[in-house]
Amino acid sequence: MADENDASEKTEDPTQKRLDDALDRGDVAKSQEINTWFVISGATLVLSTFSGSIGGGILTPLRNLIANSWMIHADGPGLLALAQSLEYAVMAALGVPFLMLALAAIAGNLVQHRLVWSAESLKPKFSKVSPAAGARRIFGKQAAANFAKGLFKVLALGTLMTVVLWPERHRLEAMVRFDPAVILGVTTSLMLHLMGAVVASLAIVAIADYLFQYRQWYERQKMSLQEIKEEFKQSEGDPHVKGRIRQLRQARMKKRMMAAVPKASVIITNPTHYAVALSYERGMSAPVCVAKGVDTIALKIREIAAEHDIPIVENVPLARALHATVDIDDEIPVEHYQAVAEIIGYVMGLKRGLSGWRA
Repeated sequence: MADENDASEKTEDPTQKRLDDALDRGDVAKSQEINTWFVISGATLVLSTFSGSIGGGILTPLRNLIANSWMIHADGPGLLALAQSLEYAVMAALGVPFLMLALAAIAGNLVQHRLVWSAESLKPKFSKVSPAAGARRIFGKQAAANFAKGLFKVLALGTLMTVVLWPERHRLEAMVRFDPAVILGVTTSLMLHLMGAVVASLAIVAIADYLFQYRQWYERQKMSLQEIKEEFKQSEGDPHVKGRIRQLRQARMKKRMMAAVPKASVIITNPTHYAVALSYERGMSAPVCVAKGVDTIALKIREIAAEHDIPIVENVPLARALHATVDIDDEIPVEHYQAVAEIIGYVMGLKRGLSGWRA
């Protein structure tokens, strides 16, 4: 019942991360019929292309063996050497065809998904020995689809064999009187004809089965709204945690700004809502903003400035412009050089003439 509830809640399409994670686990959309089609197609190609060379490669050493049987040593080393020579002959004749079949089997997987290296399927799982899970596998949708697919293949292949071989029934009956060399050629021709028909029919089965398997796999990857939220939190970060981090950063920045206010040369205000603390010493290319803020932070900047006898100058447009355009620890923009230079020059003049003056 819990599994049914979970499945009913998973109504959202999977995210790309969910699909990538499934692929990393080895959970992929895979149709065994695709692999079967590629292997049978490869076998048909091998039979049509290499049947002569395979027969000749095996026939020649066997013919030589029979023709020179009187020369074979019956002792242990002689028989071992004979077995090795026959083994090499068979491997040479079947090596390329077997390699082609192996490549066909690999291609059957590659057309469905990229190569996956995962040990997830090797891990022990309780569901593999659970009677309930076994019952669901036996009587589930996948089992029903496999049964229907198997029944269709049996009927289709039986029909194909009847269609292909029934017109040849009289020739097949007469083959008992044929020369063995002729029988081999006729059998090969009929086999290729039959396998070609099988390949054509299995192509339909393979495509339909892959579409079904892909749909089943995609349905398994669907997510609930809660899973999407959790994934978003993991990938983008918990909004609460990000908010807390942002608060801590702002608190540290505020603390650092307040510690830098006593080093300022002048505080420019508007006069109550904005405050910008600028520092300038001879040799600097331009004044640097060491603190800025609005409302409560501006009030705190002015209080610290008053405690340390930092000049406070009211200039509404300049205070607003500096607050909007300059960042902490950055030099003021070029367009404000003139206005700020006049204020700092005026403040330095007052410091030289009137110690402790405050505007």
